[in-house]
Amino acid sequence: MEKGYLSLVLHAHLPYVRHPEYADFLEEDWLFEAITETYIPLLHVYEGLLADSINFKITMSLTPTLASMLMDPLLQDRYVKHIEQLIELSEKEIDRTKWQPEFNHLAREYNKKFKACRHTFVDRYHRKLVNAFRRIQDSGCLEIITCAATHGFLPLMSINPKAVKAQIKIAADFHEQILGQRPKGIWLPECGYYPGVDEMLKEAGIRYFLVDTHGILHGTPRPRFGIYAPVYCKSGVAAFGRDIESSKAVWSAEEGYPGDYNYREFYRDVGFDLEYDYIRPYIHEDGTRIHTGMKYYRITGRTNQKEVYVPEWASERAASHAANFMFNREKQAEYLYEFMGKKPLILSPYDAELFGHWWYEGPEWINFLIRKITFDQDTVRLVTPGSYLAENPKNQVVTPSFSSWGYKGYCEVWLEGSNDWVYRHLHKIADRMVELAAAYPNADGTLKRALNQAARELILAQSSDWAFIMKTQTVVPYAVKRTIEHVGRFNKLYDQIKGNCIDDSFLRDIEWKDNLFPNIDYRAYL
Repeated sequence: MEKGYLSLVLHAHLPYVRHPEYADFLEEDWLFEAITETYIPLLHVYEGLLADSINFKITMSLTPTLASMLMDPLLQDRYVKHIEQLIELSEKEIDRTKWQPEFNHLAREYNKKFKACRHTFVDRYHRKLVNAFRRIQDSGCLEIITCAATHGFLPLMSINPKAVKAQIKIAADFHEQILGQRPKGIWLPECGYYPGVDEMLKEAGIRYFLVDTHGILHGTPRPRFGIYAPVYCKSGVAAFGRDIESSKAVWSAEEGYPGDYNYREFYRDVGFDLEYDYIRPYIHEDGTRIHTGMKYYRITGRTNQKEVYVPEWASERAASHAANFMFNREKQAEYLYEFMGKKPLILSPYDAELFGHWWYEGPEWINFLIRKITFDQDTVRLVTPGSYLAENPKNQVVTPSFSSWGYKGYCEVWLEGSNDWVYRHLHKIADRMVELAAAYPNADGTLKRALNQAARELILAQSSDWAFIMKTQTVVPYAVKRTIEHVGRFNKLYDQIKGNCIDDSFLRDIEWKDNLFPNIDYRAYL
């Protein structure tokens, strides 16, 4: 007997990284790795389920910055070059390991995978992966939601409501242009919510959003069913809260499935393990060693003496962990059903890049899980937030609490000592953008191009990814450089527009470099 619902939500996002001014730019590999290890493997899972006539339900964001990169011809060309280099490397590895059967087997598996990725990307979808996801969407099995235009952390932009509204409107308009329908839902960047932002979502035609657990539990009035049913804001837009128990089982490398000793070890890669002269053609052109995606070892344990990865063992563990996850959700739903007197909704949101990139077996786990839920039980049913609302239109009215996910659950990740300096600049240029839009409401020609480009530079500067990188101390110089560049480009455009002296060569240069959202309209700031 059916006693509850399960909603899996994957947040597919990368910051906008595109550098045509360089022949080989290291951070562009973030996209190429994700295509090979996450996006194409997830597509293969969805396609396999459809081929077997499995009517599954899953939700996935496709953020505007990620979609823009997937649609960019320059990055498409560079990905083809990237995957062809990996095919060449894997063929060299097949030869190098011919007297080492356990490594040779893995080299052949990687070669097969890389060729399959190239076939999917080039031959089947003609480099247009967004169209591939749209095809799954149109089958009714995948609900694609949006995000703010450049993943701007909205609570820290709330001082300027028009800047928040523009991030949402630009995103929703772009989503409709590329996917053929208005987004039903939004993954608020970093799950950052503040009361009132739902009114702007409603204005953009968005019906629901996701928040972290405490965003619902600390809502007013107290939610009767906690996080196990969505609530409506006074605007009529629904809020769905994250279930901690199911999330932790997958997300945590310490307590969750990804830390199993039989799974592939992320940090041991041939890009670092093999002799420099041998691997040199397959790393960055400046000689920096990088992850190639060819990894021969399993996690093994808390030791530097890693053992060889055995895909068959890892696959068995993925199946076992999928069964465990399903069993736990069944018991969770049964308990909550008796307690609540209605079917609970268990919402399990994750970063999509966890599946395949960080947790190599993640897409396989999703495949096993959906098939097991379909055939091996009848207690929980997969739904999307949109389909749940269609089936259960009556819900409590609650004002969620200001909140985010991440460390301590509020703003500390994106506003602390390493990154607090950025906000005085972001607030100032947001005010200036609103000023420009009001001063030139009917611009055309070069002036309109300059105003549209100013809007691009503003939203690129507002990306939460730069503050996040500064906090986590990864590629800090790059994040600082991006912030300073976009703020500087905006201010230069502002001065030129106000002085009626637009430098067309400068404008053309930054239009070439920062070319996302070709149909952007600066009047979003009116």
